[in-house]
Amino acid sequence: MTAERTPRHTLSAIAILILMLVGLRLIVPNGQAQEREVRVAAAADLKFAMGELVAEFEKQSEAKIDVTYGSSGNFFSQLENGAPFDLFFSADMEYARRLEAAGFAEPGTLYQYAVGRIVIWMPAETRVDLAKLGWDALLDSRVLKIAIAKSEHAPYGRAAVSALQKAGIYEQLKAKLVYGENISQAAQFVQSGNAQAGIVALSLAVSPAMKEGKRWLVPSEMHAPIEQGAVLLRGARNKEAVRAFLEFVKSTAGRAILDKFGFFVNTPTAKSAENAEKKEQGRRKTSSGMTKSQG
Repeated sequence: MTAERTPRHTLSAIAILILMLVGLRLIVPNGQAQEREVRVAAAADLKFAMGELVAEFEKQSEAKIDVTYGSSGNFFSQLENGAPFDLFFSADMEYARRLEAAGFAEPGTLYQYAVGRIVIWMPAETRVDLAKLGWDALLDSRVLKIAIAKSEHAPYGRAAVSALQKAGIYEQLKAKLVYGENISQAAQFVQSGNAQAGIVALSLAVSPAMKEGKRWLVPSEMHAPIEQGAVLLRGARNKEAVRAFLEFVKSTAGRAILDKFGFFVNTPTAKSAENAEKKEQGRRKTSSGMTKSQG
């Protein structure tokens, strides 16, 4: 008896069906992964604090947080032109307000998460007595370059220029200034030795990579408050996951992480953290004086 052969077109149809089923198995999980992903545009000063926030949040959630860092002004322009982000953390709250007013953000989601602070930062090995000299340390002949962020689109850059002007030394130092695209790049200039000093975010100065360096907290009255805000963007894919992450940032655990990196707001915990930083600055000044007298 001769076995019946399956027509070729039937075999082709079966093969196509198998390929489609395999394809669906590959596509569906990928789609689910995208639904669980939260795309965050974050100001560069948040790099280390955001890393801890994300790690803690992901321990208790299936959502995955994908963070891109940059200058707030550049992000603002990108978001106006439809950049694919779900949540925006801006070092200048005004950018977040303007996005909300223009209809690019969900109404009622704007949240002020911090008021940023700036410090003068120098490498630990510098011979300049930053703790004692404060602003005058920047006038030292050994300081050839001073790194700040570009004031055109970086709030920390504007604060640095304003503080230098109020200190009455901006014109003297203008030729020494080198500019980073954002505050993180400005900090890298000093870390790499391309600048001998920098006016950077406190949040970066207390990070693991920079905490051993010398820092001097610039008095808050020397510049306009660096009010920072987050907002949920209207085009967010998974608003439930985005809201959950934003609520975590607002929580006691989230605030503790922000306070740890110098992102102060008007709360008792933040005030304690700010007072601790001022106390540390006083300790450094005393220690510097003792070392000099012993030498």
